[in-house]
Amino acid sequence: MTFRKISCSMLVALLLVFVGLSPALSDNYPSKPITLIIPLGAGGSHDLNARVFTSVIPSYLGQAVVVKLMPGAGGQTGTAAAIKAKPDGYTLIFTHNYIDQLQPLLEKLPYDTIKDLKSVCRINYGASSLVVRADKPWKTLDEILAYGKKNPGKLIFTTSGNWGATMTPGARVLLQAGVEATYIPYKGGGPAMQALLAGDGDFMMSFPSQAGPLVEAGKIRALASAGDKRVFTDVPTLKELGYETGTMDRIVMAPKGVPEDRMKILRDAFAKLNGDKTYKKLMQRIGENTEYMDGPDYDKLRPANQEAYRLLVKKISGQ
Repeated sequence: MTFRKISCSMLVALLLVFVGLSPALSDNYPSKPITLIIPLGAGGSHDLNARVFTSVIPSYLGQAVVVKLMPGAGGQTGTAAAIKAKPDGYTLIFTHNYIDQLQPLLEKLPYDTIKDLKSVCRINYGASSLVVRADKPWKTLDEILAYGKKNPGKLIFTTSGNWGATMTPGARVLLQAGVEATYIPYKGGGPAMQALLAGDGDFMMSFPSQAGPLVEAGKIRALASAGDKRVFTDVPTLKELGYETGTMDRIVMAPKGVPEDRMKILRDAFAKLNGDKTYKKLMQRIGENTEYMDGPDYDKLRPANQEAYRLLVKKISGQ
């Protein structure tokens, strides 16, 4: 075989590799760690839940998922960063329904979460509990609400951010009870709890992964919990006490435009994660459920949920 024939053969082989076979090589996704933005502060329930699933998901993705905390502006800082990220599947966001579906109704934002983000999955939902520091005098929900009625504006409500996952359920309870409180927003549930423990607040809404260890340690007391089931066996649900409130959906999302084959890889990995025994044990240990929902199914709910929040905002704010 002449040198020219060998060269032509090599050229054809190279063309087959880089043209015909390049998708298999370039789409060896994921080929590097994935960044998971959390638009909230350290020590909150999102941070605690993410610590669990990011420790197990590499078994199903073949790559690490690295948490990047980006609190600020009630979740807007991290959300904007995720939406602006290159839609290649290497930047995701771990957010919740209040940031995704409610917040855009309250102010003009440079993005539209319903259009600009697509769900990988709902990891689970969180039922928050109304908690007070253990040295506070209130032993029941009725007692703290009675105090609030007699002393308008004196109860200090520390929250994870305006209209966030801890403010909104609490605001609904206060509205139904006819209680005026002073709202103090923080950059996530972790800082809000630190403020409560420091004596800078009277109560807050906290999720099991955060509240559970503190209740057991005797540092805080739970007075009532959201959801259909009791979070703590000796603490009534808000529904039992006659109050309507909501739960928080914890959602893994990607910026729009991520190729469908990569979205499928992500969704398949998280679906497999949800059946992992180690993952389930770790989630149970922090007091959280594993009520998973696939991304496309959750995306179908988002527009209707947003309309329901529109009515809620109008009712609470009077606007």
